[in-house]
Amino acid sequence: MPLDYPIHRRTLPNGLRVVVSPDHTVPNVTVNLWVGVGSRHETLGRTGFAHLFEHLMFQGSRNVRSGEHFEALMAEGGRLNATTWFDRTNYFETVPTGAVELALWLEADRHGHLLDAVTQENLDNQRDVVKEEKRQRYDNQPYGTALIDVYAAVFPEGHPYHHPTIGSMEDLDAASLADVHAFFRRYYAPDNTVLTLCGDITPDAGFELVERHFGGLPSSAGKARAHHAQLEPITEPVRVDRHEVVPNDRLHIAFRLPVDETDEFLAAAVALDCIGGLGTSRLVKRLVRREQTALGAHATAWGLVDGASLGFVVLDVAPGVDAATVEAAFAEELDAFLAGGPTEVELEASLAQSERSWLSALASQEERADLISHHLLLHDDPEVVNTHLDRLRAVTAEQVVAAAHRWLRPQSRAVVAYLGSEDAADENSEDAGSEAVA
Repeated sequence: MPLDYPIHRRTLPNGLRVVVSPDHTVPNVTVNLWVGVGSRHETLGRTGFAHLFEHLMFQGSRNVRSGEHFEALMAEGGRLNATTWFDRTNYFETVPTGAVELALWLEADRHGHLLDAVTQENLDNQRDVVKEEKRQRYDNQPYGTALIDVYAAVFPEGHPYHHPTIGSMEDLDAASLADVHAFFRRYYAPDNTVLTLCGDITPDAGFELVERHFGGLPSSAGKARAHHAQLEPITEPVRVDRHEVVPNDRLHIAFRLPVDETDEFLAAAVALDCIGGLGTSRLVKRLVRREQTALGAHATAWGLVDGASLGFVVLDVAPGVDAATVEAAFAEELDAFLAGGPTEVELEASLAQSERSWLSALASQEERADLISHHLLLHDDPEVVNTHLDRLRAVTAEQVVAAAHRWLRPQSRAVVAYLGSEDAADENSEDAGSEAVA
């Protein structure tokens, strides 16, 4: 039975794209906004700004004091948060139906009038908050900087995905109040934003409320630059070794992939499933169950839009096992997959896992709203929530083999290896100048 979630779409005169997706099963509504600004929009010397604004947006605006956004909605029984990623920043809250207008008023005030509250004191305070977040989530966690190393190894310097969303603390320290204000004016505008209402609301009521609160905000986003050309696969293996005190050795083996929402990306994602992304995948069966040289094997594909996507495998090396042995076994399994392609059972298992994951996400009102906003902002197609599984079911073994041969060859890998060492600090200092980036 095909999916048929209702999608009612409208664009306001100021460029704000709006979707209302009614669902009257529970008396609440999710308000979900995606702004077309993430770390990929930042320039050299100005990194970390997109994530900084995720914090600043809760510190007050023209008619809302610092912290009041959380207080007001939580007092109504709402839950809310925000996240930043390469391609976007999103803000979301789920509230009882009677609090929808309050949520929209609060969102419109900060999206339209945040800079009234972005003072030097506020900026300095939130810079310190971001630094503490970096210390807790990246610097003081085992493997905490692994993905930062992966991005730098897979994407060349200057590419929009080369640097992480957390950005550079030196760049944030160097940013003036004027720099920060200019960044907000450039990207936070209705013509660079989408808004989804999902839940107990009718299309007419939803569009009227959005028009009432957002219709007066002026169009002001600058012209978006064209996406970068598709990156080719890495031509020679790239390696970054980190010698640190970690629970176990871990290998992150990453590949460039085609951009999101292409048939080739879907096929490459299926290939990664078969190799390491399923409970019955080849790496799990060989390394974890049979040889017991790995504690775990995982694979995933992240769809991105600006010239590349990212796929990677994570292998946790078992105690007493040489990481090089595990990496060699990975390369053998990858070569075998390239030679023989996926089995019918592997294709069925990949589809079953993807269907389960997709339907589970859609069953959550909050995740459904997020998927609608995602595909409206990045692909101008909110109907993907209803059509994605049909495209997955159409992926053939021949497409999977072709995608794997182009994007997942052993020589196209970038390896970030965390290798335990009693002399970690000394070895890291010796390795610091020797990392290769494709």
